[in-house]
Amino acid sequence: MKKRLCGAAAVLGVLVTAGALPAQASPAPQPGLHALPLGPSDLTETRTTTTLQPGVTLTRIVRGSQDSALHWTVEVSIPGGESSPDPDAPPTTLKDKASADELAAALRRDGFEARVEQVTTPKTADYAGGTLGWRVRVGSFDAQSAATSERTRLSRAGYAGSAVYTGWDGDSTDRGPWRVDVLTIDPHRFHGSLTAAYGPDLENRETASVLSNAAGATAAVNAGFFVLDPLAGAPGDPAGVGVYDGRLLSEPVSGRPGLVIHDDGGQTEIARFTWRGQVTGRGTSLSLNGINRVPGLIRNCGGTAHDLPTSLPLHDVTCTNPDELVAFTPDFGQRTPQGEGLEAVLDAHGRVVELRSPRGGALPAGGSSVQATGRRVAELSDLARAGDHLHIRTTLLDRQGHPVSPSPRTDIVNGGPELVRDGRLHVTPATDGMVHPGDPSWYYGWVQKRNPRTLAGVDAAGRTVLVTADGRSTGALGLSIPEAAEIARALGLRDAMNLDGGGSTTTVIDGKVVNQPSDATGERPVGDALLILPDRG
Repeated sequence: MKKRLCGAAAVLGVLVTAGALPAQASPAPQPGLHALPLGPSDLTETRTTTTLQPGVTLTRIVRGSQDSALHWTVEVSIPGGESSPDPDAPPTTLKDKASADELAAALRRDGFEARVEQVTTPKTADYAGGTLGWRVRVGSFDAQSAATSERTRLSRAGYAGSAVYTGWDGDSTDRGPWRVDVLTIDPHRFHGSLTAAYGPDLENRETASVLSNAAGATAAVNAGFFVLDPLAGAPGDPAGVGVYDGRLLSEPVSGRPGLVIHDDGGQTEIARFTWRGQVTGRGTSLSLNGINRVPGLIRNCGGTAHDLPTSLPLHDVTCTNPDELVAFTPDFGQRTPQGEGLEAVLDAHGRVVELRSPRGGALPAGGSSVQATGRRVAELSDLARAGDHLHIRTTLLDRQGHPVSPSPRTDIVNGGPELVRDGRLHVTPATDGMVHPGDPSWYYGWVQKRNPRTLAGVDAAGRTVLVTADGRSTGALGLSIPEAAEIARALGLRDAMNLDGGGSTTTVIDGKVVNQPSDATGERPVGDALLILPDRG
C-alpha cells in the first residue's frame, strides 16, 4: 500500500517500486500516521509498504524533492587569529566571530567571495544549545565540480576547506529530498527470529549484506558503533556494550544506552548499562578493565577513573590507560592482541596452561585468557601460576547497579544518544559523550548537520522498528540528531535511540542492499548487524 501525504492529510496514491524493493507491495499497517516533520508542511510524501514475511514490513518513505534554493559552497577551515581566545589552536570549521571575521577579510583581500555565518543548535534534554560558533564559506555553485574547483583555487592561495552542500546544514525550510526506510516487526504476527550478529569473530568487520546472507536473513540493518581505526583498537570490535546469545562479549561505555532485543521480536527496550568484571584465583580477585579489546585503548571512553583524558563517555575519542587487565574469549579472533605485558592463557576448564610475555597469540580450543599491562602485570603475576584455575566473571549492571542476566535468546547492541523516551523527545548528546568540551566543530559535524542515520526503538503496540535514512548526497539530505528524534516520534516510537550512522547506514532485503550507503567505495564493513530471520518451522 502506498500513501501520498501533504502535511498531515493522507490519501491513497499510486504504487511505485523503489530501488531494489520487490515489485509488488502488499497491504500492511503503516508505521506512523502523520507526515514526517521534515521541511515545510506542504511537501509531497510517498510511502510504499511491502510485507517481507508474516509480521515484518518494509516501508520506503520519500519526502520532498530537489530544492533549487540549495547549492554547493566551500567551507573554509578557520585558524586562530590575532583576536582569537587561543591563537595557537588548530584550524577548525567553527570559531569565535572575531576569528571568522578575520579570515573572511583575508579571503576577500585575496579575491574570494567570503561570508561569515552564525551556527546555532537547538536545546536538547541535557544540552543548552544556542550558538555553536561561526563558519566561513566561499561562493555559491550549482554543481559540486564547481565548488571543488574553487576549493582547489583556495588551496593554491594557502587556504584549506571542503566542498559542502547547503542541504546538509539542517535548515527547517529545506524542501528535500529525504529517503527513509522503516522495518517494522510485529511480535503478535512474527514467527521468525530477531538477532544481532558480528560474523566469525569480533575483531574483523563484515558487511551487513554478508552477515545477512550467511544467516539467510529476510532483512538486516547495521547496528552499533565499532572500532574502525587500528590505532583505536581492533577494527570491528564493538565500541560499547555487546551481548550476543546472552553472553557479554564487549563491555558498556559507562552509562550509555543499549538496544535490548529478543529473538521473538517482542519486549524490545532501551536501557542504560554499566558492568563489573573480576578474575579470581588463589583466594584473590582482581577487577577487570575490559572484555575482548586491545588493552590500553578504550574507544568512546567511559571506562575507569584512571583513563585519560576522561572516564566519562566521549564519542569518537579513544581514551588510554597504560595499566589494564582485559579478559579475552574465543569470540575475539584467531589471536589475542600482541604487545608488552603478561597473558595468562586458560584452557576450556579455566586452568592456566601458559603465561606469555610478551602477550598475544592463539587460544586453546574453548579457552580464554587475561592480559595485563603496566602496573597490573605484577598483580596478574601474583595471581596466576601454571596449573592453577582462574575464574573470569563479568556482570552487566542496570542503571541502578543491579545485575542483569540476559537469556540466551537476548542480544544487546550499543548506540547513542537516546532520541525518545516514553513517547517524548529525549535527546541526550551531553550524557552520551557527543558534546566535546572546547570543540563545537565536532558537535556541528556529528549532531547538528545532516548525515545518514540508523535508529531503532519500540512503539506503543510493542513493535520493534528499525529505521535508516540515506544522506550525504543531493538526492537524500540525511538527518540531524534532533531531526532523527522527531522522525522517531512521528513514526510512533515510544522509546528510540540512535545506532551507528554515516557510511555504516545500510538496509539489506533478501541479501541485497536497497538503500544507498554514502561511502564512495559502497557498502561499509561494520562491527555487527541486526538480522530478521524467517520462520524455520
